[in-house]
Amino acid sequence: MKSRFTWILLIILAIAIKLFSFFPAQVESIYATGLFPQIARTLRFLFGWVPFSIGDVLYTVAGLYCFQKAFRFGKLLVRKQLRRRELVLISQKLAFVCLIVYISFNLLWGLNYNRVPMARQLGLSVSPYSTQNLQAVAKALVDTLNSFDSTNGELRQELQSKKILFREALQTYEQVRHSYPLLTYQTSSVKPSIFSYAGNYIGFSGYYNPFTGEAQTNTTVPSFVQPFTTCHEIGHQLGYAKENEANFAGFLSCRASSNPAFRYSVYFDMYSYVISEMRKRDSLQANSFTSQLHNNVKRDYKEIRAFFQRYENPFGSVVWQLYANYLRANQQPSGLNSYNEVVAMLVAFYKKYRFI
Repeated sequence: MKSRFTWILLIILAIAIKLFSFFPAQVESIYATGLFPQIARTLRFLFGWVPFSIGDVLYTVAGLYCFQKAFRFGKLLVRKQLRRRELVLISQKLAFVCLIVYISFNLLWGLNYNRVPMARQLGLSVSPYSTQNLQAVAKALVDTLNSFDSTNGELRQELQSKKILFREALQTYEQVRHSYPLLTYQTSSVKPSIFSYAGNYIGFSGYYNPFTGEAQTNTTVPSFVQPFTTCHEIGHQLGYAKENEANFAGFLSCRASSNPAFRYSVYFDMYSYVISEMRKRDSLQANSFTSQLHNNVKRDYKEIRAFFQRYENPFGSVVWQLYANYLRANQQPSGLNSYNEVVAMLVAFYKKYRFI
């Protein structure tokens, strides 16, 4: 068993992290823009050169280990071979592991959930928006989506190459940093997820691994959504932990891209969020906007819906509910709807600059 000193040290450290998280200004200056960029670049330097996801491998090993321990525990429980001393020992080991994971998660990335909001950094006045505001943004997105011609379909074929997809994503952030220095990205670590096919059954298109600093993209989903997903995950790498802020980082970077496929990808995704919110307020108006989309855009929406419908299963909703609880536990009380909160940022951006 670990020494009493180790326990005391870990408990004090966990409490200190929690108390520190209550002060966003200090989190921003000391951690988010101070310590974290150095940690993140070190992780990307250590693991970025490996052609496959180290994080996926670690999760697999950890999952198998936990399954083996749980299976052994279950057998002892069924056979009634567990003594009080063993139960106490197991509980202590579990508590110790939870402390290590909590501390590691927060020091390596998780404290970014408590940083100063991205909107404030960008000088955006985010507030409750009217239906008229939402309509204006929806109209701007429809016009932009319809401005992409059929050559976009040819350009997106190139992005089926993972090498080209990730190279273009890095170039996109290289372009946007001149206008938004807070999106400066150095030392890359972007990879296809080993779990891409399995991820289709729970509906994930990408994720960030806080323990290895890697950004993973599901490269089995339709190619036209992959550019935005990749830029969203890079947003997480830059310390924008909340989903709406990673979405907005993806928005700013993709819209600055010289690659039309990247620009189409972000407007396609942003329209999905905006029209979803519009349907909650005025379904007839939402249908009107959707009817104005060009046929090629409508075809893409049908394709993405059909893609995930093929993988629907009863376990997907369970996983998403667990993920929603994770988001709520990390400063995102609206759960899965946190992704949609990018709409308020889009409205604020539109009101400030009068374009999308």
